[in-house]
Amino acid sequence: MSALPLAFTINTIQMDSLPSWKVQNGHNLTLQCLVDISTTSKVRPQHLVLFYKDDVLVYNVSSREHTESFFIPQARVFHSGMYKCTAILNNKEKTTPEHEVLVIGVPNPTVTLDKKEVTEGGVVTVNCSVKEEKPPIYFKIEKVELDTKAVKQKREKNSKQNSVQMDFPIEEQDHMLVFRCKATIMSGITLQTSEFTRSELVTVQESFSTPKFDVRPSGMIIEGDQVNIKCTVQVTHLVQEFPEIIIQKDKAIVATSKRNHEAVYSVMAMVENSGRYTCKVESNRISKVSSIMLFPKPKLEFSSNLLDQGNRLDLFCSVPGTPSANFSIQKEDMVFSQDQNYSIIAREWDSGVYSCTAGIGKVVKRSDPVQINVCEMPSKPRIFHDAKAELIKGHAIAVSCQSINGTAPVTYRLLKARDVFHTLTVNSNHPVTFTDKPTKDVEYQCLADNCHSHPQLLSEILRVKVIAAVNEVTLSILSSTEVQSGDEMVLRCSVKEGTGPITFQFYKEKDSRPFHETILNETQAFWIEKQASKKQEGRYYCVASNRANFATSDTLTVRVFLAPWKKGLIAVVVIGVIIATLIVAAKCYFLRKVRAKQKPVEMSRPAAPLLNSNSEKASDPNVEANSHYGKAKASYNY
Repeated sequence: MSALPLAFTINTIQMDSLPSWKVQNGHNLTLQCLVDISTTSKVRPQHLVLFYKDDVLVYNVSSREHTESFFIPQARVFHSGMYKCTAILNNKEKTTPEHEVLVIGVPNPTVTLDKKEVTEGGVVTVNCSVKEEKPPIYFKIEKVELDTKAVKQKREKNSKQNSVQMDFPIEEQDHMLVFRCKATIMSGITLQTSEFTRSELVTVQESFSTPKFDVRPSGMIIEGDQVNIKCTVQVTHLVQEFPEIIIQKDKAIVATSKRNHEAVYSVMAMVENSGRYTCKVESNRISKVSSIMLFPKPKLEFSSNLLDQGNRLDLFCSVPGTPSANFSIQKEDMVFSQDQNYSIIAREWDSGVYSCTAGIGKVVKRSDPVQINVCEMPSKPRIFHDAKAELIKGHAIAVSCQSINGTAPVTYRLLKARDVFHTLTVNSNHPVTFTDKPTKDVEYQCLADNCHSHPQLLSEILRVKVIAAVNEVTLSILSSTEVQSGDEMVLRCSVKEGTGPITFQFYKEKDSRPFHETILNETQAFWIEKQASKKQEGRYYCVASNRANFATSDTLTVRVFLAPWKKGLIAVVVIGVIIATLIVAAKCYFLRKVRAKQKPVEMSRPAAPLLNSNSEKASDPNVEANSHYGKAKASYNY
């Protein structure tokens, strides 16, 4: 047998991934290409194996082995993609289908800071990196106040490197800070995000303190006094230059300093100098402010700003540190008192906005306004409704509550069977209306309450009777709709629901009047016929009605049939009548035949002799016939 020429073929090629097609970030990954080759040679031919990621060649090897591997140590997100392998043997080539490799998880980024201590107005540079991965990487960095956990600032950036650097300014409200960073990488069509990584603690030091006011002379300032207003600030040793200090009256700058830790404003006290003074200290991005009111305004004190009608209201006007002043107390624009004190027994109309004024020389100042509320207790609420004496079940009822007197707002609570059903608050003494759809007899009450300290007031009880309309009227027959003549026949008219008394009317179809009517406090009524007959056969219906409505049942068809023994009796009677009729008919028939035979004989007989006298009676025909018959017979015999 001659030797076969050299030949070969690639039977199959396949690709496997160890340990899996999905692997956690940082784990090793091995891609295997398995090539099955058949050849006539005793030696396995050498072939080329190529590995591709997203159609880009990443590894190739020349081999005679069945399996070749592509090893990826510590796989990262950027290793994710579509992989395939190709085997080439001379001019023959075969490729596997594409397989997706997914590396799950993004390494937590590393966060470093350029400083751990910083002064207000300074800058902290934050570096965030994911060294294991390849860009692009999307970074998010947040500045967080350690005490409150509040995010005070956040910045985001898409980097073409595996790290990013961002500057965060330090504000005057910053104290103890941390910075946290997370990274997001696109893996195929999936976004994967790391956990937040927190930086070390950053301590913020004040560059300067909040400014303080010092006003001389202290206490009450009289018109004409020389007033010195000084604003001071403490500056830390870390600050290279003094911040600027500005004193403002309202919005006008009245004093400033750039080379000292204080600014001073001196002025002779006049009415026009009163007002709000502000001290503002500024350096770069940092600004701190404090303010005072020059010439303290009076304060209106009160026994209570919410009191019941009839209680005492005490008002007192004062200015701290003032030995004497001209006072007045007023409600809105009406002056009630020219003294420091004002006391009354409060009525509802005393409610309003009160204030007081204090004047020293030509300087007159008004206190902050004070709202005083005097509360009149609500009167006992009355309760009423719009329905008639009875309410049909399912219909709405409007229950109203009203307290004629009492300070608004008034809160009304509707009690239904002693439980709070609904609550409404109104700003007037007009009635308030609640809507309900009771399904059974119910009791309502109203509770009225307002700002008064007295407990809430309860109305009388409103009792509402609810009647259910009749519905689902049904006419039925006990036993069967086919009734034997002579048996008892019972019709029942019933309703599923209905408040009594209920009127039940039984009708036979085509009759305008009921043949039976009854009024009951029950949901069914009966009509009884002791012995039914053909007269009771027909179509029936019934009507049920009460105070709410009426309803009609469907039609019921009743058939009455004879008892078997009656049918037999009737059959016997009928047969007897037939037999009797036949007998009578037969008898009549034979009599007619006899008479028909006698008639020719009588016609052949001689005529009877005439009587000599009218008083003579004619001979008996039968006797004459017999006589004639005898003569004839004798003649025949002769």
